[in-house]
Amino acid sequence: MKSLIQATIAILVVSALLFYAADALSVGGGKSGKDTLTIFNWGEYIDPDLLKQFEKETGIHVIYETFDSNEAMMTKIQQGGTAYDIAVPSEYMIEKMKEENLLIPLDKTKIPNFKNIDPYFLDLPFDDDNKYSVPYFWGTVGIVYNPSLVGDLDFSSWDDLWDPSLKRKVFLVDGAREVIGMGLNSLGYSLNSLDNQELRKATDKLITLAPNVKAIIGDEITPLMINNEATVALTWSGQAADMMYENEELDFAVPEEGSNLWFDNMVIPKTSKNIDGAHAFINFMLSAESGAQNADYVGYSTPNIAAMDLMDEEVVSDERYYPSEEQRDTLEVYKNLGPDYLGKYNELFLEFKMSIR
Repeated sequence: MKSLIQATIAILVVSALLFYAADALSVGGGKSGKDTLTIFNWGEYIDPDLLKQFEKETGIHVIYETFDSNEAMMTKIQQGGTAYDIAVPSEYMIEKMKEENLLIPLDKTKIPNFKNIDPYFLDLPFDDDNKYSVPYFWGTVGIVYNPSLVGDLDFSSWDDLWDPSLKRKVFLVDGAREVIGMGLNSLGYSLNSLDNQELRKATDKLITLAPNVKAIIGDEITPLMINNEATVALTWSGQAADMMYENEELDFAVPEEGSNLWFDNMVIPKTSKNIDGAHAFINFMLSAESGAQNADYVGYSTPNIAAMDLMDEEVVSDERYYPSEEQRDTLEVYKNLGPDYLGKYNELFLEFKMSIR
C-alpha cells in the first residue's frame, strides 16, 4: 500500500512538473503583455534580423509563430488560445475577419510611417480607408518558365499553356482561386465571377488543358524549376523570384488577359494584449530602412515607396515584379466570394483535378 501511495505521489509530482514546463514553453496568451509581442505570419516571410532589431530598440520580446494558410490562421485566432498581437492575412481573409469581428481598428497617429505606403495600395475594397490593415507585401500570379525549353512561347497569353508542345510539362499550384481564376481570365472573364455560365465555360476549358498538366502541387515546384526538372509552372511572383535567383535561365510572365493582384497585410487581432506594442511594430516595419531590408530578404514586392528608394534600381524597375500602373489595370484583387461560391469554386477545381490522368 505504501509503495502504491509513493508511486501515486511521484506520478502527480511529475505531471505537475510537466504541466509547468509546457506552460513555460508555451507561446500562448498567458505570456503576452506589454513586454511581449506575439506575431503570427507566413513561413519565411520576414528577415529574422529585423525581429532582433525591434527587440533591441523597444525592449519588447518577440514570440514568432507561422501558419501555412489563411484559413488555418483565422481558425486559430477564432479559438483564442493564443493572444496574437500581429497577424498577416491576405486581402480576402481580412473581409472575413472583419465580418467575424476579429480585428482591432488601427490608430494611425501611432503609425507615422504609414505615409511611406504607395497610395495606389491604400483604400482598397477589402478594407476601406485601411481601418484595420496595412499593406505588407504584394505580388501577382503568373507563369514561370525556362525559355530554352519552350520554343517560341513567351506566355504573354494564358492560351500558351494549352500549346500541344507542353504535353505533361505544366505544373499548377494547388489553389482553386488561382486555377479557376486562370481559366476565367483566359476567356476574358473576371477571376471573381459569380456567373455560373462563365464558371462552367472556364472549367470546361481547363479540362482541355489536362493533357498538358504534369501535376498540381505546392512548394515542391520550387526545387523542380531550379533544377530544370520542370519546364512551366503557374505560381506567385515571389515564389518565381526565389526560383529565378537560384536559376538564371528562368523567366516570369503575367499574361495580358489579366491575373490576380494579391496583398498580404498586417492587422491587430482582437486577441491582442499589447496593442501599443503592435502599433510600434507596424510603424517599425514601415520605416524605409526596415521595408528595404525586409523586401531584399523575402523577395516579394514592397508597397513601401520610401523603401524602394533604398533598394537596387534593377530590382524595383523590373516590371515582372513591379508592373506599371497600366499593367496593374489588367489585374484584380480576390474578393470574398461568400461560402456558397467559395464552395462552388472548390467543386469545379476538384472536377478539373479529376480530369487529369
